[in-house]
Amino acid sequence: MKYFEANFDGLVGPTHNYAGLSVGNVASLNNAKNTSSPKQAALQGLQKMKALADLGMVQGVLAPQERPDVYTLRRLGFSGTDAEVIAKAAKQAPSVFRAVCSASSMWTANAATISPSKDTKDGKIHFTPANLTNKFHRSLEPETTGRILKAMFNNERHFSHHQHLPDNDHFGDEGAANHTRLCSEYGETGVELFVFGRYAFDYNKPAPRNFPARHTFEACEAVARLHGLSDDKVVYIQQSPEVIDQGVFHNDVIAVGNQNVLFYHQQAFVDSTQKLDEVKRKFGDKSELHLIEVLDHEVTVQQAIQTYLFNTQVITLPSGEMAIIAPTECRDHPQVAAYLEQLTGRGTPIRQVHYYDVKQSMRNGGGPACLRLRVAMSEAEKQAVNPNVLLDDNLFARLNQWVNSHYRDQISEADLADPLLLNESRAALDELTKILQLGSVYQFQR
Repeated sequence: MKYFEANFDGLVGPTHNYAGLSVGNVASLNNAKNTSSPKQAALQGLQKMKALADLGMVQGVLAPQERPDVYTLRRLGFSGTDAEVIAKAAKQAPSVFRAVCSASSMWTANAATISPSKDTKDGKIHFTPANLTNKFHRSLEPETTGRILKAMFNNERHFSHHQHLPDNDHFGDEGAANHTRLCSEYGETGVELFVFGRYAFDYNKPAPRNFPARHTFEACEAVARLHGLSDDKVVYIQQSPEVIDQGVFHNDVIAVGNQNVLFYHQQAFVDSTQKLDEVKRKFGDKSELHLIEVLDHEVTVQQAIQTYLFNTQVITLPSGEMAIIAPTECRDHPQVAAYLEQLTGRGTPIRQVHYYDVKQSMRNGGGPACLRLRVAMSEAEKQAVNPNVLLDDNLFARLNQWVNSHYRDQISEADLADPLLLNESRAALDELTKILQLGSVYQFQR
C-alpha cells in the first residue's frame, strides 16, 4: 500500500495583526505595532499550498480560530453585548485585548503532535492538540483545534484523538514544532524525535535564562505514552538553552527533518553527539540516515533566525528527490543562499530548493514550516479524511474568492477594537465551515 506525507496548512485568520505578543520570538517583537494585511497573508498562504499541490504533494487546509475571543473576555469579567465587551476590554485591558485578537493559529506546526499508524500500538494515527500554555494568546486555541481536527479526521477506524495535556506550564506542549519523525519510508516504522526546552520537575537541569523554554520533557513523555509509541523508537532531545536565549523559541527554528534526513545547526541540541548516536542506533541502518549539520562558519544562529533557514519544509517529491521549501528571505541573504545552493550538490537526498513569499507570516515570526502540520498516512487513511479539506483547483479558487470577499486589506492595532471586525470574522468562518463541511466547530455556532 502506498504511504506518503500530507501537509495541512493553516488558513490565516481575518484578524492577522502584529501585536508583538510572543516573547522569545525576535521577528514577532521587532514588527510589533506595524500594520498588517490579513488579505495578503491569507492569499500568500494559499499560494504556497497551491504550489506544493502542483509539485505533487497531498495538501490540505486547516481552519483558523474565531477572533476576537469574546468568550474569554467574558470569563475575565467583561460584560454586556459583544460590542460592549470589546470596547471595555480594549480600553481597560489593552494588552489582554490584543491577545484575544491574535491570529496565531495560522502556525499549525503548533496545533498538535501527530504520530502515524506505523508507529502506534493500535495502528491508528494519533492526534494530541498542543496546550500552548506558555503564551496566553495561544493557550486559547486547543479546544477549538481539537474540534477542527476531529472534523477533518473523523473516522474512528483510522484516527484516535486525545485531549490536550493539562493546562499547566509543567506540561507545556508546543506541538509538532518540537517534534519530527525519521524513517526509511513513510510506510515503515519510524523514530520519533521529541525536543524539549526544560525539565519541569528538576530545577537542577540546564534551562535558558533570558527567554522561556516553552516545551517540557514531561510533556514529551506524556504524548509518547498517549500515542502508544515504543520506547525503542523514541528519542528525547533537549534544545540548547543558549540558542533559546538567542531567539530560537521552537526547535523548528534550528532543525528540521524528513524521512531519512535531519537538517540541523551545530548548536541546536544539548549533548548532540550522545543524542545523535541514539538516533542512529534506533534508526537502524546507519547508511540510510543523513545527518546534515550546519556549522557556525557556514551559517550563524542569528543568520538562521533572520532567514528561517531551518523553518523550511523538507519534502519528498513524487520523483523521490527531496526539496527544501524556503522563504524568499533565504534567497535574499547571500550567505544562506550560497549555502543552500551548495547543499543541493553534496550528494544528500536534498536536490532542490523552492522559494516562496510568505512575508506576512515571516514578520510575525513564522516561516513555511510553521504554517504546516504533517501527517504521514496511507492511501486508505487518506480516503478516510474529510475530502473537503484537501486542496484541488476548485477549492483553491473558492478559498481565494472567500478571502477576497471577507478579509480586510489592512489592520492596525486600533482596528482590532472595531466591533464590526468580530461580525466580519464570524461571517467568514461560518461560510468557511460550509465550504470545508466541518460542522459547528466554533463556539458562536454552538
